[in-house]
Amino acid sequence: MQETSVILFSKVVDTERLPLYDKMLQHLKMRDCRIKVVRNLYDQLQQANIQFADVMEPINGNPAEESAIAVLSIGGDGTFLEAAKMMMGTTTPILGINNGRLGFLSDVAQQKVNDAIDSLLAGNYRLSSHDVISLYANGEREPVDYALNEFAVSKCDNSSMLTIHAYVDGEYLTTYWADGLIVATATGSTAYSLSVGGPIVYPSTQNFIITPIAPHNLNVRPLIIPNTGVIQLRIEGRGPNILTSLDGRNHVMENGCQLRIAKAPFDTKVVRLQGHSFFATLRDKLMWGADMRNV
Repeated sequence: MQETSVILFSKVVDTERLPLYDKMLQHLKMRDCRIKVVRNLYDQLQQANIQFADVMEPINGNPAEESAIAVLSIGGDGTFLEAAKMMMGTTTPILGINNGRLGFLSDVAQQKVNDAIDSLLAGNYRLSSHDVISLYANGEREPVDYALNEFAVSKCDNSSMLTIHAYVDGEYLTTYWADGLIVATATGSTAYSLSVGGPIVYPSTQNFIITPIAPHNLNVRPLIIPNTGVIQLRIEGRGPNILTSLDGRNHVMENGCQLRIAKAPFDTKVVRLQGHSFFATLRDKLMWGADMRNV
């Protein structure tokens, strides 16, 4: 019989969240599951002297090389994005367990952790495939970085707005005069892009969303294109550098750089448990349908 393993991932362990870890470790142990823990989290939990620390196995190498049925990402959506970056290029799916406010990616509530573990180990779930963005710079063949949510380009300082010449599959689209530009996946449509006026797109749809940040030409609106499109950007500004960001990871580049954004040759697998609903998350997270007079 093949051994069942999971990987636990989190960034920072808050003292008030320690009972959650003990609850998870105890339940996984009862289910005869091998519990692999990324080194930083393992050290934090050992220092906290939690009750079931002895059942953990530290991962000293690259977690992406470990065999597991899933990564349990414990935290918010930011933690989930880091788990996705850690496992990019693998087929290991991620299950997001939320230890704070409800998230779009980390949508398993703390009180439902044991039920989620039971469903995962029993195979009562589906896998949702989510597009990943690749960023290439100045004709290089190797990508600078990847993103599950979005790529963004913005000013490095308080200088005037950027001039961004945009092309799709080699055809001129428009020139944006703006503080920056976002290219989001459908998954990322509810993140940075949404905050600057972009549309909400159902996560499994195969699209990219191009959303300007504070555009000077106000008639320019967000645009949805197929994820098969390759977006080329030529960026000009008054400062010596510009700032690019992929899921919050920053890369400083020279003014005048030429960037190419395309779908990565792999995707990210997300565990969706029975009863999960994106529309329910929208109602809960964005309070759709709520009478604000009673809030």
